[in-house]
Amino acid sequence: MAAPHVAIVGAGLAGLSAALELKAAGCSVHLYERSRLIGGRATSFEIDGHEVDNGQHVFLACCTEFIRFAARAGMAAKLYLQERFEVLAFSKDGTRGRLRAAPLPAPLHLAASLLVYRHLGWGARWQVMRALTSIKSALHSDMSFGRWLVSHGQRPEAVRAFWEPFIVPALNAPLDRVSARDAAFVIVHAFFENAGAARFGFSTVPLAHIMAAAARHLDRVSLSTAVVEVDAESDGHASLRLAGGETAGYDAIVVAVPPRQLAKLLRDPGRYGLPALDGYEPMPIIDVHLWHDRGILGFDFATLLDSPVQWIFQKESGYICCSVSAADEYVMRPTAELAALAWNEVRGAIPGLAGAHLVRSAVTRNPEATYLPKPGVVRPPQRTRQRNVAIAGSWTNTGWPDTMESAVRSGIAAAAALGVVTTVA
Repeated sequence: MAAPHVAIVGAGLAGLSAALELKAAGCSVHLYERSRLIGGRATSFEIDGHEVDNGQHVFLACCTEFIRFAARAGMAAKLYLQERFEVLAFSKDGTRGRLRAAPLPAPLHLAASLLVYRHLGWGARWQVMRALTSIKSALHSDMSFGRWLVSHGQRPEAVRAFWEPFIVPALNAPLDRVSARDAAFVIVHAFFENAGAARFGFSTVPLAHIMAAAARHLDRVSLSTAVVEVDAESDGHASLRLAGGETAGYDAIVVAVPPRQLAKLLRDPGRYGLPALDGYEPMPIIDVHLWHDRGILGFDFATLLDSPVQWIFQKESGYICCSVSAADEYVMRPTAELAALAWNEVRGAIPGLAGAHLVRSAVTRNPEATYLPKPGVVRPPQRTRQRNVAIAGSWTNTGWPDTMESAVRSGIAAAAALGVVTTVA
């Protein structure tokens, strides 16, 4: 039997994940991407001779499918993962605090560290610990997480020094817009399932290298090739219409693009059993890249409290990346202003940068880094009414919030939803 021919529209993590699954199942896979870059929102590009990521992406040890994706691409050795959970936190006056897992079963592994966490007074420490004991109840709440925290006695000190540094960057939205369910999902999976689940990880090479390695497993990759329409045909096949007017037929198609673009490609989402796709708000992330004259600062990454710069990553000697999540009020500001803001924030908080000089800077903006469903919006599954067309994307219903892990899981689910996979021996 001839291998089914499958097209993937969109070369982000979701599309590449689906492509690897289908290739492993014996399909012939053709990947289409309208950009010249591979990786979608998790790509890299060159600025002033330096290859930088389109956003500093991190994962946790509980993101098992993303880790497996990198391994299947042959890039497992390029992922860094902490041996145990440990986070360094700076206040704006330079005070250092640290949360570190103890060799105890979850969730007791964090208790001792919380009791000596310098950025929380005794009252706030007990507030956080009490809320953590109730966090599973938030899995069934319709509140925003900000409101849930208030209802569980979390005062500003606890919010600023514990909840905000972890939840806002993890879900790329302010606490009053994050659902309590999504926040609780992150906390439960990271801190309650096992003591190693919350360990931080990141790629030690530009993300585009991992994506390109995955794409090398496929039969054909067409970059700078825009698809303008997807159609499930009456004879059981499916087709793509390209921007140049050409039409290409396939046994099945996975469409792994953002919601608004998906609506345009399908023309009539209702024909595929999908709800309206206009209920998702894009949420931006900014990264400010700073090159300075102080070399290594003594940490891999750290969080900065009470600052628009939530996380700082040591990329190389003399080079740090500052991440600004939920960046609505900053995304349109001039590049020079953002660079000056980030430099002033980190130089004031990190003792190793006192008196340092900025050598050069760059800013990357990702205005659609994640997609936040509006209240009442139900995220769609990957399976559509047309058996040979599936959708994928971190914003679809994977059981996970919009993250890299969700993107990979959506691709796996989309591949499984296609009838052609079951025909392969």
